[in-house]
Amino acid sequence: MKARISASIMVFVAILMLTACGGEKVEPQAINEETDVCVICKMAVKDDQFATQIVTKDGQSLKFDDIGCLNTWKKENGTDTIGAAFVRDYNSKQWIRYEKAYYAYDSSYKTPMAYGIVSFESEQEAQAFIHEQGAGQLMTADDLATHTWEVNRDMMKMDGGDHGHSSDGAHESENPGHTSGQEQHSGNEQSNGGHGA
Repeated sequence: MKARISASIMVFVAILMLTACGGEKVEPQAINEETDVCVICKMAVKDDQFATQIVTKDGQSLKFDDIGCLNTWKKENGTDTIGAAFVRDYNSKQWIRYEKAYYAYDSSYKTPMAYGIVSFESEQEAQAFIHEQGAGQLMTADDLATHTWEVNRDMMKMDGGDHGHSSDGAHESENPGHTSGQEQHSGNEQSNGGHGA
């Protein structure tokens, strides 16, 4: 009888240990506006609803000022090293998993690098935003996988210079910061070429 109880306890402990060790929970890191810079466009990352990040499997946090920059990094580096990707809910600024979010897209939406994609925790919030804006389409992470990722060039020019990423996601130039209002970028300094993690 004691042997049976001991065996049961050992099995229970083994299950608990496997559960505890199996798959560490990947968490996003807080944005530090003093030091965080977008990995792709080298802009300061604002602690706002447009910030996104990738946490690699080895725990490195890569931060981006716009979901379009996150997409550019994925195109350039692949997805094999990604532990998790996060976006922020537009209303609450809470981090949510990239694949679980709902997205509103329209080229007229003002976002830091003019990709026009805004993220939400719920489908209802995304639909409400689209209705409020009077334009846009609802998208999921699966839809974003086939999205064209075009920059609204007119919006970038209105902001004081033609900068950002080309329509295929390639980086063209860098700018030193955001303006107030919709957190658009200003200035215009030339890119040094490639990107990297």
